[in-house]
Amino acid sequence: MEYIDRLPSMDLMRSEKMMLAQLIIPVESAHRAVSYLGQLGLLQFRDLNDDKSPFQRTFVNQVKRCSEMSRKLRFFKDQIHKAGLGLSPHSASETDIELEELEIGLAEHENELIEMNHNSEKLQKTYNELLEFKMVLQKAGDFLMPDGNHSADQETELDENVHTNNDYADSASLLEQEMQPGMSDQSGVKFVSGVICKSKALRFERMLFRTTRGNMLFNQAPADDPIVDPVSNEMVENTVFMVFFSGEQARKKIHKICEAFGANCYPVPEDSIKRRQITRDVLSRLSELETTLEAGLRHRDATLNSIAFQLTKWMNMVRREKAIYDTLNMLNFDVTKKCLVGEGWCPIFAKTMIQDALQRATFDSSSQVGIIFHVMDSIESPPTFFRTNHFTNPYQEIVDAYGVAKYQEANPAVYTVITFPFLFAVMFGDWGHGICLLLGALVLIAREKRLGSQKLGSFMEMLFGGRYVLLLMSLFSIYCGFIYNEFFSVPFHIFGSSAYKCRDATCSEAGTIGLIKVGDTYPFGVDPSWRGSRSELPFLNSLKMKMSILFGVSQMNLGIIISYFNARFFNNSIDIKYQFVPQMIFLNSLFGYLSLLIIIKWCTGSQADLYHVMIYMFLSPFEDLGENKLFWGQGVLQVILLLVAVIAVPWMLFPKPFILKKLHTERFQGRAYGILGTSDMYSEEEPDSARHPHGEEEFNFSEVFVHQMIHSIEFVLGAVSNTASYLRLWALSLAHSELSTVFYEKVLLLAWGYNNFMIRLVGLAVFAFATAFILLMMETLSAFLHALRLHWVEFQNKFYSGDGYKFKPFSFAALTDEDD
Repeated sequence: MEYIDRLPSMDLMRSEKMMLAQLIIPVESAHRAVSYLGQLGLLQFRDLNDDKSPFQRTFVNQVKRCSEMSRKLRFFKDQIHKAGLGLSPHSASETDIELEELEIGLAEHENELIEMNHNSEKLQKTYNELLEFKMVLQKAGDFLMPDGNHSADQETELDENVHTNNDYADSASLLEQEMQPGMSDQSGVKFVSGVICKSKALRFERMLFRTTRGNMLFNQAPADDPIVDPVSNEMVENTVFMVFFSGEQARKKIHKICEAFGANCYPVPEDSIKRRQITRDVLSRLSELETTLEAGLRHRDATLNSIAFQLTKWMNMVRREKAIYDTLNMLNFDVTKKCLVGEGWCPIFAKTMIQDALQRATFDSSSQVGIIFHVMDSIESPPTFFRTNHFTNPYQEIVDAYGVAKYQEANPAVYTVITFPFLFAVMFGDWGHGICLLLGALVLIAREKRLGSQKLGSFMEMLFGGRYVLLLMSLFSIYCGFIYNEFFSVPFHIFGSSAYKCRDATCSEAGTIGLIKVGDTYPFGVDPSWRGSRSELPFLNSLKMKMSILFGVSQMNLGIIISYFNARFFNNSIDIKYQFVPQMIFLNSLFGYLSLLIIIKWCTGSQADLYHVMIYMFLSPFEDLGENKLFWGQGVLQVILLLVAVIAVPWMLFPKPFILKKLHTERFQGRAYGILGTSDMYSEEEPDSARHPHGEEEFNFSEVFVHQMIHSIEFVLGAVSNTASYLRLWALSLAHSELSTVFYEKVLLLAWGYNNFMIRLVGLAVFAFATAFILLMMETLSAFLHALRLHWVEFQNKFYSGDGYKFKPFSFAALTDEDD
């Protein structure tokens, strides 16, 4: 044990040692000090104003100003994206500006953009109205004079952009002119013309028909040019219509329906000469508006480009300022002493770096009073902080998804780095599929810098974050594939010739043993001759089932051993004596013994039935084993192990509650303080009713006893169920192998049996699709989830409490777009 204590500490094995620090910061240094600490990113502030609402805090006005600037920056970003422009990938190299100057500049830019957008919308709306008016005039000739030749001549004249000076062009607005009474007034037939959205045209016509009771004539034609919606910037398809009717009441009804459906009505004279004059004027005004719109668009794009060049820098600056003031709101403001008082957790190794940052803040702010950094004592449990890198971080995230480790608790991620990809590979073992996963992992790693700087989708981001997990999973899959001798379910003689051969031509259908041994044992992995033989499935089932039990018992033993080191680290001898020892005895008396029998059977080649041995170990422990006997003294050993396992159950259940009661009584009698005061592990595990650090209260023995009884029953039943749970390694490995065999034999080989290129091509495509989407995607996900379950439930429940909380320091590097 002394040798173990002298070993150097491992960063990832236990969380970093933390300390609670108090900061007393002068007001003039506060902003710069918090800014420097944000750049360092190693101090987690505690909220000392938790009882105050956000509007009661000291720097609420500054936070509001930053929030308003963030809103303006988001508005600029939306406008830039809507205009189809891109942001500058690098921050501008200009010197930093003050927050007040930035606030004034952003307000000016916002007002300018709002005014430009308003003017642009007005011009675009006028342009759309003129464009619709032009289309109505063009279609009116067809509706009023259906003669083909006249219509063709009219189209030719309408398309000519001829500018003529006449009295009509001097009028104030074409859209507000009144129609001159013409032939329609004399005949009593009137008409209304306009433009309506194409999707509303059918409903519009039905409503007109019902309202006028069929006393109208509805003509329509598709508009030649789509209209740009000034609000959404989308192209809208319209329909030109003309409604003929008679009577003043019908006119009023039709105008109301047009208003309800959002149709734009335009006055069209019946005289063709006047229509030509109006058309010329409309075309002239359209040309002028196009020039004005293009000039406005160029000016707007130039303004947005100048903003886009600085936008990334401005967003980072505002985001940091808002984070600084949010952090300052967590400190206590002492008006009399003109200082801010803050508290926070930091790693012990970061003490010197934090002090240096505070000294620089004092010097740079020209403060006459230095910042005081004081280490405090705390009864509160510190946060958990592990220093990880790109390789170990995804494994730590896998563990943290179950629960964050308690402070200084043993970290399962150390073992998960190897055991997780290995157990995955046991279920996924195929070196052909493993190579496919390896290629995918290598592509992600090769493009690490490029993908790391991009914004990825949720699935791709998860895949990229686990690229090193995928790398080890693929490498272990290749290794297990060599063990199983499977390459897309096809065996190869890689490590030499087979040790077996078939007895006859019908090896796989023989009524007797299909294979006979003729040579030395195959040196590595499964002999390829098993593939296709009658004995293949029983042999591989037996091999993988026994292998799963061995892996499961080994990993559960590892978990119990880690619980010993946890108890030893927290100086909790009670857990060592009355939890670790009986758990090791119980698990290994039953399933450790089963693992020993499996190994002996493999080494000796015995035909003993291990099912019979384990079942009758409980039902008839004194019965003669007969042909199932594997070694001398096995019957006596089984009786001893059974008795020891039975003794281990009350050993776990009864002593610990009584000892806790005794220690509690002695503590308040003043005779002994004992381990109760030095054991953090005990203080966490003991129920609240059993912990009374501030005075003597009644010890709730029944609650402690029930808690221990539940824990003991859970372990005893879990030893059986968890061992059975590891059989999923065998089940998924068998399923993966059989699926791969079916796709190879029933798809690829079946298609290759036809002497037809198209059939072979289709068979190859189906095989590739099934391999990629079923075996490489669905089976990978299935094996991943089962490996996750084995680590979270079967492994970590032996030692891992996972009731801590993560160390979240104030850091500018951790700020994201969501913090705006």
